[in-house]
Amino acid sequence: MQPQLFNFNGQPTLDSREVAKMIGKRHRDLIRDIRRYISDMTPSAKLRPAQFFIESNYKDANGQFRPCYLLTKQGCEFVANKLTGKKGTLFTAQYVSLFNEYQAERRKPDSYMIDDPVKRAERWIEERKAYEALVPKGQYFDSQMHNPGLMTVTEIAKDYGMSAREFNQLLHKYGIQFKQGKHWVLYHKYDGKGYTQYEPFAYNDNKGVHNNLKWTQRGRKFIYDTLKEHGILPVLEQPELLPEVNAVD
Repeated sequence: MQPQLFNFNGQPTLDSREVAKMIGKRHRDLIRDIRRYISDMTPSAKLRPAQFFIESNYKDANGQFRPCYLLTKQGCEFVANKLTGKKGTLFTAQYVSLFNEYQAERRKPDSYMIDDPVKRAERWIEERKAYEALVPKGQYFDSQMHNPGLMTVTEIAKDYGMSAREFNQLLHKYGIQFKQGKHWVLYHKYDGKGYTQYEPFAYNDNKGVHNNLKWTQRGRKFIYDTLKEHGILPVLEQPELLPEVNAVD
């Protein structure tokens, strides 16, 4: 499968597991190298390791959290500079193409931002095709063992024309999640199904790290199917917003 970039706190990143495959290195060895790079950078006041490598994690096949890193474009460049010969050239070509394609796609407005209903529907179809192309036919939404495609509830809520608060309450109403303290968590029967992942978020005031709950593409499809059963559709699938098709005599 083609490596995929995803948006983390406003910037495109590449999962270290994808990078390991691209350069032909074991992931644990790449993790070891990245930790050494971070250690070398830390004493310098001019260098911020998070501009290159962002600490993250993922769930393995046994449901255990494992460490990984999210590499920014600078992080990919850093790794590429450590490679020699053909391997370094191929990796550079791959990651540069990925980031350029990502930026070109990001320049297009999201469908929900387009006022014209016909153009909005056309853009939504483009987004849908690009989204479905992420996985092979017959395995739709079935390959979310890695981070690309994680979404916040705010992003999903926009598809339905709702705020994050309203959408969280809706998911609670239909028995998908409940509030534990300040955070929403899945009910037990949905936990461990690959619907969500946690990503660490470091506070700027040195208060530590908080794990943000984000939805995988499988989780997004689960939400879509569940809400559809209750007659709730994304804005662009609501009949009154779909463009009319004129009959041809």
